Amino acid sequence: MDDVARVVLALETPQVAEEVLHFLDRSGRARVVATAEDGRQLAEAVRQLGPDAVVAEPMLAIAGIEGPALLALATRESVSSLRAAVRAGASGFYVWPGERETLLEGLAAVHARSRRAPARRASVVAVHASRGGAGCTFVATHLAQAFERQGASCVLVDLDLGFGDVTHALGAGEDSRTIADLVPVTDELTWEHVDGVRWRGAVLAPPVEALASVSASLVRAAVEVAAAEADVVVLHLPRALDETTRWALAHADRILEVLSLDVQSFRSASRVLDVLSPLDLRDRVAFVVNRAARGEITPGDVRRIFGADPMAVVPMDASIPRAQDHGRLLAPRGRIGRTFARLATRLVEPVEEQAA
Repeated sequence: MDDVARVVLALETPQVAEEVLHFLDRSGRARVVATAEDGRQLAEAVRQLGPDAVVAEPMLAIAGIEGPALLALATRESVSSLRAAVRAGASGFYVWPGERETLLEGLAAVHARSRRAPARRASVVAVHASRGGAGCTFVATHLAQAFERQGASCVLVDLDLGFGDVTHALGAGEDSRTIADLVPVTDELTWEHVDGVRWRGAVLAPPVEALASVSASLVRAAVEVAAAEADVVVLHLPRALDETTRWALAHADRILEVLSLDVQSFRSASRVLDVLSPLDLRDRVAFVVNRAARGEITPGDVRRIFGADPMAVVPMDASIPRAQDHGRLLAPRGRIGRTFARLATRLVEPVEEQAA
């Protein structure tokens, strides 16, 4: 029973839901792992179980489910249901019960694609800052530069799609390729596709006009493909703990929480760690202090508050604002460059060695 598509079923009519559940379970090609009656239950089931596919009524699916393949199912075809399925990003629309065999074929195709998912090779490092302005983009971009400088093949992926700060930090032009260029090949994504859109090693966020076309499934597929080919994947995360951010944190080997030396940053980071506690990520989290300068709060307070010394302390540097204004990174041979070189080295060491 393990070699079948794992399905979350979301249908409002109990009788239809029961019919579909029994049909799928008896088929030998799919297994219903959870059912949901509304959008909230559906989102929770997807978050907890990570199914291969969601089979749902279009109006339930449009509640915002992202991640697994969505197959829309309705008892009759109508313009409104078709539009709802399109808005929800469904990869197929089926009418029950007339198209139940076609639904099975769609689930089998989804399962086959999931089994072809590439095996991970890379170390995946997620960079997050709970306080705006702490320096998440600065740390992510300079860390990626440090990995490349050390001879590792590194892919930097900007998951902060709404703001696209990596684009500005690297000085990319408006005509640069972005993750939006991968939309036509979402279902057949390969390393050649991902590598073809990189700009200075980074997969950039889309322009505003293409933002709606980039699905969570495409973002995740791009990360997985990169992780199968590169030595290191650095994920630049948005501050918000949305589903994609939680997925990235859960799939990262190491998580860097960027702190600035102020009370608000420490409080925000503490809150984030509390919110994420159900994911059991604490052993993967390390802290980076950015723009360290003399003040009432010191890098030593990181251990007092969080129980661990910072993995790196990036000093304040007067040259940073000018470099940022011109879309440039700091020289890798300078003081800050050496700090990131040491950080990159530590991040690829086994956690056990660091603890020793």
